[in-house]
Amino acid sequence: MKQIIIVGAGGFGREVFGYAEDCIRAGAAWEIKGFLDDNPRALDGLDYPCGLLGGIAAYQPRQGDYFLMGLGLPKAKKAVAGQLLARGAAFETLIHPTARVGRNVRVGAGCVLCLHTNFTCDISLGDFVTVNCHSGCGHDARLGSWTTLSSYCDVTGHVQLGEGVFFASSVKTVPSSKVGDWASVGINSSVIMNVKAGASVFGNPAVRIR
Repeated sequence: MKQIIIVGAGGFGREVFGYAEDCIRAGAAWEIKGFLDDNPRALDGLDYPCGLLGGIAAYQPRQGDYFLMGLGLPKAKKAVAGQLLARGAAFETLIHPTARVGRNVRVGAGCVLCLHTNFTCDISLGDFVTVNCHSGCGHDARLGSWTTLSSYCDVTGHVQLGEGVFFASSVKTVPSSKVGDWASVGINSSVIMNVKAGASVFGNPAVRIR
């Protein structure tokens, strides 16, 4: 039985806890051990059957520990995962029982695919990609490591998202568009042209925020 530790006890980390419970009910050989968070009061006033195991920076992985990424922001994911991996941590990938993962879909290490997500066919997800509820990717899409799609995002066919891309809720893309490394796209935006690396864009059509 794998002892699951959720990295982050904020809002998304607590959502991941619920998704992990769903996976266990569906047959995953997991037992949730607790949370890691540098805020010792992160779970104050909240009713969870397991608590904080300590801070992220200080926790030393033990035999049988497996980690789930409960952070959503790409830069935070990369920084925290790097700390834990350097200490020998092993990360699980969470694929919710309601997610549909089609033929020839590659899912990297440490990914979190939340409920009612959809990946049609011939798709590549890098390591530590997070895809929140009701989002999906069309055929031949490519998502770089550390990328996060918030809820209700639509990544269409042949779209390429670089490393560390962040989509806020309800972002839509036209087929074959490209978004560069560490770019971010604001809520309810439509990407109809390529987005440069490091840019922040917003609107319909999405344009760079000055």
